[in-house]
Amino acid sequence: MKIGIVCYPTFGGSGVVATELGKALAQKGHKVHFITYSQPFRLGYFSENLFYHEVSVSNYPLFEYQPYESALASKLVDVVKYEKLDLLHVHYAIPHASAALMAKNILKAQGITIPFITTLHGTDITLVGRDPSFEPVIKYSIEESDAITTVSESLKKDTYSIFKINKPIEVIPNFINISDYSNTGAKCQRNYYAPNGEKIMIHVSNFRAVKRVDDVLRVFDKVRKKIPAKLILVGDGPERANIEKLCRELNTCNDIFSLGKIVDPKEVLCIADLFILPSETESFGLAALEAMAMKMPVISTNTGGLPEVNIHGVTGYMSNVGDVEDMYLNTLKIFENEQLLATLKENAFQQAEKFDITHILPLYEDLYLRTTRA
Repeated sequence: MKIGIVCYPTFGGSGVVATELGKALAQKGHKVHFITYSQPFRLGYFSENLFYHEVSVSNYPLFEYQPYESALASKLVDVVKYEKLDLLHVHYAIPHASAALMAKNILKAQGITIPFITTLHGTDITLVGRDPSFEPVIKYSIEESDAITTVSESLKKDTYSIFKINKPIEVIPNFINISDYSNTGAKCQRNYYAPNGEKIMIHVSNFRAVKRVDDVLRVFDKVRKKIPAKLILVGDGPERANIEKLCRELNTCNDIFSLGKIVDPKEVLCIADLFILPSETESFGLAALEAMAMKMPVISTNTGGLPEVNIHGVTGYMSNVGDVEDMYLNTLKIFENEQLLATLKENAFQQAEKFDITHILPLYEDLYLRTTRA
């Protein structure tokens, strides 16, 4: 099958999932064409079945805001026609679903039929999607999709609630390639970060306000006052300056390592003891799943799709949003009981195995076949 994938090429979860899906499909023998404004950051290797098409946007001085949606639709028309694609799969509704719909209608006028699938990832529904300036276009584009998927049951419910979608939505969860997480042991050197055997907490995110990274620092501050501990922060974003200010106020900066953006965080994850994700909302929690694949228990909030990934008392613990005290007590409970820590680590890995790509890829392939045959 010849498949076009549209995604954001950045460090966000939707781009990671779309890229890894495309790579897995290519390994199965499908021809996969990525169509976006720059090469996805995890696409940096050669494969005879992988192709990349860059969307160029006009710099005509009349445009105060460059018309990316129109440029993307035009590029989709071109790639579908000349590469003879069977299907388009767009990740994140804005503006990919509306661009795919526009391309579909243009091609229909030329006698070419191209179905498209829209995968909703979270903030395109729960945050940006609530903006009245986007809502009518998002709702229409989603409903005109030939198939709709979400990454969690929670996001499916939110989509029905917010947009009153009438079409069926299928849940196909995010995934990992579990085999990628088993060969990092030789590189897992803790000594630099914890020279005296301190416990290591880690947080990975895009540092948006919704991630509540300040709660990470407040939990860590309480933990380090009870037991020797270090904190590793991976990522960057609009909240980073505020986080740096907070660590100075709490006097914790000497025990915190801020590593910025890392293309593949596995080598950092493998040195930590516990992952913390205190988000306001998470449609799924891919970063938590990646940590669990490294045999790491998770301290998280109980919002969105997180309860579908992190099982309270089994793979870690969950707390209400903003409950720093409860997250601290749960962290302390884990760190002060080595047997509990070992049990949670093993449970976390077993839970992560359920989301291995070998279980998820067939769900997408089946959906592709059903959509193209409809």
